[in-house]
This record gives sequence, C-alpha cells and structure tokens, in this order.
Amino acid sequence: MEKILVINPGSTSTKIAIYFDNSKIFETNIAHDAAELNKFERIVDQCDFRKKHILDILEKENYKISDFTIIVGRGGLLKPLSAGTYRIDENMVSDLKACKYGEHASNLGAIIAYDLSKTYNIPAFIADPVSVDEFTELARLTGLKDIQRVSLDHPLNIRAILRKYCEEEKKNFENLCAVCAHLGGGISVTAFKEGKLVDVSNPNEGGPFSTTRAGSLPSIDIVEICYSNIYDMTSLKKLLLTQAGLVSYLGTNDLKVAIKMMDEGNSYAKDVVDALCYQVSKEIGAMSLALRKRPEVIILTGGMSNSKYLVSVIKERVSFIAPLKVYPGSDEMEALAYAALNAKSGKEEIKLY
Repeated sequence: MEKILVINPGSTSTKIAIYFDNSKIFETNIAHDAAELNKFERIVDQCDFRKKHILDILEKENYKISDFTIIVGRGGLLKPLSAGTYRIDENMVSDLKACKYGEHASNLGAIIAYDLSKTYNIPAFIADPVSVDEFTELARLTGLKDIQRVSLDHPLNIRAILRKYCEEEKKNFENLCAVCAHLGGGISVTAFKEGKLVDVSNPNEGGPFSTTRAGSLPSIDIVEICYSNIYDMTSLKKLLLTQAGLVSYLGTNDLKVAIKMMDEGNSYAKDVVDALCYQVSKEIGAMSLALRKRPEVIILTGGMSNSKYLVSVIKERVSFIAPLKVYPGSDEMEALAYAALNAKSGKEEIKLY
C-alpha cells in the first residue's frame, strides 16, 4: 500500500491530505494569518514557516513523515512543460526558489515536498504544474514580435475534470475535443484537443476578469497608467492581480457577496456580475474557434461554478455551441494523489524536469 502525503500551498492557506492508495484518509486546510505572512519579504521565505505547520498537524494526527511512501506537491511557476507527473529534483527547486519564472505560493509545494523527501528518503513528485505548455505555434503569437503568449492556467484541475467526464461518458480522453472554463480566483478558459491543452487564456495576463484579477485590458490605457507616476512596477502588478476584478468594482473578492448585493437591488453589482459572465462566455466562444471544430462539450469547474446564477447566465449564452456540464469546485488534492500513485506504480511515465 502506498501512503501518500499531498501538499498544496495557496496564497493564504496550505492544504494537506493523506491518501492510502486511492482512499483519502485525512484532509485539512491550514489557514495562515495575513499578519504572519506579511512578515516575510518573499513568498519563498515562508517555506520553513509552512513546513512547521504541516509537521505540527501531522504530529497532532499521529502521523510521522517516515510513515509515507510518496510525497506530492502542487507544481508552481516553472519553465514550459508538457502535462504529466515529474520527479522533483535540485534543478526544479533551484528555479522555484529563484522565482525564475514568477513568484506564487504554489512554488512552495515542490520546495517543501523536496525538503521532506531528502530528509526522509521518500520519492517526491509534482503533477500538471500551472506552466503546462502544449500550445500550437500560432497560439503563441501576439501582434508584437518581442512578446509571446505564455501558457499559464489550471491544468491540474482541468485535466482531472476532463478525465472524470470521459469516465462518466465512456469517452476516449485522447480523442476528446472540449472547452473547459476554470472559474476560480483566477479564470482560465482552455481549448482541449486530442489529449492536449492547445490554447488557454492566461488568468494573469488576459481573458475574463475574475474576483481579484483584471483580465484583458486596453493596452494604451495601461501604458498611460505606467507613466502616470502613480504606481511603480510592484504596486501596478499588485493592482492587476490582487486588487482588480470584483474587488475593484464592488470592494469584495467574494462572488456570493456580489450576488447578494445584486439580489438586494444593486443594479451596478448586477452589471458587474453579468459582465464577468459575458467575458467568460466570449472566451468560451474564442476557444471553440481555436479547436477548428465544434467542441463535444463545454465544462465549467472551479469554485465560482457553484453559483447557480453564474452557470445559468453562461449557459444561456454558450449552449448553442455545445452542451454544458458543470463540475463545481476542484479536487486538486485527489488529482495530485492519483497522479503520483499512477507514476509510482508504473501506469504513467515519471518525467524529468
């Protein structure tokens, strides 16, 4: 029996789970106080702080690291990679610590997993990191020679949901043609064709606005903001990634609060929520064209897909393209555990960074 420890750091919390083969034995979400996290200059500096919390929880639940046969962490911002399960090594950890491809809390998943694996001689993996890149060459071009589009989305959850859909409908994953919209803190809409994520709206740089992110913006207006002397580079990035979207319009990053405002008669809140739905629907249409054929299905997943209002508005707009299926929330912990288990058992290839 494989005993699997799953580590999934988020911006203000760290999720951990324990699986014995395919069975989840334990899961918890360790919430981190914002004041504590603000003491660290960089996200990577939180490594020991978060690791101690993980070890404390495991001790409380009467588990030791030496009990585990696999450790799997969420993949962070890495170089462009094909989808799959990767063994964590020094090169990967070095890139993550240096934030070579960007700084994000998910970077800590592999760093912590590798640190524990070295100490206790346990194999450690990541699976389907956010930097999975299976773009067609045409999808990379932007309109400015020196800038390319970058593949950055939610491949871990998207691929897991698409596999679940194929199992339910008895479809071949490698033959599936679909559009999948992950509606979370960041929104990514993906064109999936024959086993690959061939195009996607990068939630940090374009596509629909979300709860905190700006999505696509008029480029000339951004240039003017850059030269306004109001923002430096750090504060402008923070504005676009953490203070935009619903927060910018309505002062909340909670869709439930925004819909409550709407239900209480706030017409402005309704316009904002409907605009989010409109932008998601428009991106679904664009990704359908990227497939060069009608998708078999359109799938909504992620936390915001729990909203009946959001789903109903999007469905009304896109159902002429293909049937809509909804898989609310995301189970990244299960996806990570299964990927590591399949790799360790030899069912899937273990890839090298």
